[in-house]
Amino acid sequence: MTATIIQKELRELADPKVAEHSARFFKTGKGEYGEGDVFHGIRVPKQRKIAKKYRDLPLNEVQTLLQSDYHEERLTALLILVYRFPKTDPDLQKKIYSFYLSSTDRINNWDLVDSSAPKIVGAWLLNRSRNILFELAKSDNIWERRIAIMATFYFIKQNDFEDTLKIAELLLDDPHDLIHKATGWMLREIGKQNEPLLESFLKPRYGNMPRTMLRYAIEKLPKNKRKAYLKGTMDSS
Repeated sequence: MTATIIQKELRELADPKVAEHSARFFKTGKGEYGEGDVFHGIRVPKQRKIAKKYRDLPLNEVQTLLQSDYHEERLTALLILVYRFPKTDPDLQKKIYSFYLSSTDRINNWDLVDSSAPKIVGAWLLNRSRNILFELAKSDNIWERRIAIMATFYFIKQNDFEDTLKIAELLLDDPHDLIHKATGWMLREIGKQNEPLLESFLKPRYGNMPRTMLRYAIEKLPKNKRKAYLKGTMDSS
């Protein structure tokens, strides 16, 4: 198995119309967050199918795939790691985790982060020190900051909320809308399992919280509470 074989299979699935849509959707224009990214035009289910087929691709070949200019080739590389991670031994899991964090310059769009960070970074750190997430949350790289908050999705699913809330606190003043969305999303996920805990976080902070973050965070709350938060009339006590 080689990266070249996978690239060939992916490129045979290329669709120029899908590629054109993807370029707009992932904001690849000048000055936008995905500036310069290029696409074959392949739907994600097809990429997942190929990733499952080649889940045992050697890490050095995954690295070659991840270095591609094409978005779908990078996503397929990450999906290969996602599919392999839970089915391998701790030694290889550690290598995959370390490889992932050494490759954040190639994990450079929100879908690449969201489809991989929880199941690799979050899964590895579940019962380990999470200090690295707090370092990433302070990074100048937007995608590393998104990795920090999105990795905690894995913790949330295990009813472990503390570090999500701590990282959300760090990201309250983040300048980027994509961080507001991801943080609000993770807060919403906490609220779906523990609404009082979500509100204990929101009430003293919502007045200074980015609007997008707040909207995402309160999305599953009762209508009357959503209105109160958005109008600024929710009791902060």
